Amino acid sequence: MEKSDYIYGLRAVIEAIEAGKEIDKIFMAKDLQGDLASELIALARANRVVMQRVPVERINRITRKNHQGVLAMMSAITYHRLDHLVPELYEAGILPFIVILDGITDVRNFGAIARTCECAGVDAIVIPEHGSVSVGGDAVKTSAGALHHIPVCRVSSAAWAAKFLRENGYNVVAVTEKSDMNYTEGKYSDPVAIVMGAEDVGISPEVMKQCDTRVGIPMFGNIGSLNVSVAAGVMIYEVVRQRLASNLEII
Repeated sequence: MEKSDYIYGLRAVIEAIEAGKEIDKIFMAKDLQGDLASELIALARANRVVMQRVPVERINRITRKNHQGVLAMMSAITYHRLDHLVPELYEAGILPFIVILDGITDVRNFGAIARTCECAGVDAIVIPEHGSVSVGGDAVKTSAGALHHIPVCRVSSAAWAAKFLRENGYNVVAVTEKSDMNYTEGKYSDPVAIVMGAEDVGISPEVMKQCDTRVGIPMFGNIGSLNVSVAAGVMIYEVVRQRLASNLEII
């Protein structure tokens, strides 16, 4: 992590929020008290900045400077609002294609998926506020700069995003090894949102309930699943293949 990816200290973090800086999340020591700490908590809540109470040792591992028990991870991008983006895509006459990442925490996987999304003409990536990767400089580098070109929407939860998209006419498709339907059997000629889950636990039950369809990528070896970034690439380009075969606009 580069020093430019974070700022530390109570007053510095408060001023960053007030200045409208794009903050990914704030780490605050569990035992931190006082007026400034309360002011920061209220300010973060009012501006929908994610805050996590953590042991001070976690902050110490990032910086040994006088952080006063507070460290803010800066975002390398400006987040978009999903509820604004969806009508904009429809108004532009675009056949929407969105990818929801439920619980992806590995920055390399996230960067690789973002790179594939940008190359394939995906319209947006959706990540939840909690339990998701931080979009810092490392993520941008891993994506080969793709994250500067594709909208990323950070939402309260992946389940909310799936429900919102389904209610707005999207076919929400879960990619899971628990499905008996081959991914090539799905139909992706309508507005579509592909959901990819975390490598260890997959798609959460709450998100799965909001999905219209479940598809799986067949496995023939001894290992039960693909790396999530590889699986995402396979799935994303199946959507592209079907749309090209139907002479549909990709972007």
